[in-house]
Amino acid sequence: MNPEQTKSVSPQRREEIRQRQRAANEVRNALRELRIQLALLNYRVGLQVGLRDVDLDCLDILDTSGPLSPSELARRAGLHPATLTGILDRLERGGWIVRERDPNDRRAVVVRVVHDRYGELLGLYSAMSRSMNKILSDYSDEQLEVIADFLRHTVEAGRNATEGLASED
Repeated sequence: MNPEQTKSVSPQRREEIRQRQRAANEVRNALRELRIQLALLNYRVGLQVGLRDVDLDCLDILDTSGPLSPSELARRAGLHPATLTGILDRLERGGWIVRERDPNDRRAVVVRVVHDRYGELLGLYSAMSRSMNKILSDYSDEQLEVIADFLRHTVEAGRNATEGLASED
């Protein structure tokens, strides 16, 4: 509501609107802080294993969606294919991924995570994982459903914003 619209609203309703705006701002600020903390965690994990943030992103995409063709991985990561080639070379040299012939098209290549090596990363994230398990245990099933729904919608908003910016390239 703009200031003109709030003049015709009762003082109680104006206070409810202000409280809702404060709560919404708290959520947005918490998401910003979460993004910063996760970026810092990823940076520290990357330092431990000699990987860059973008390397970790590609590994995470491959772990959750892979195996993928290099072009599909580039699309999902929002990277230029030439940039991805350098990333894949670095990850392959480090033993993090392998490139294999696509079983459905022997002319094509797919990239997959080396899960034994990926376990190293999971170990570095284990403190965060344990903390998340403890936090989540404090919420009811219904509350967890609301949180999951909120996060799914937030992910979709981020995806849409990213695609919107990519279409401007």
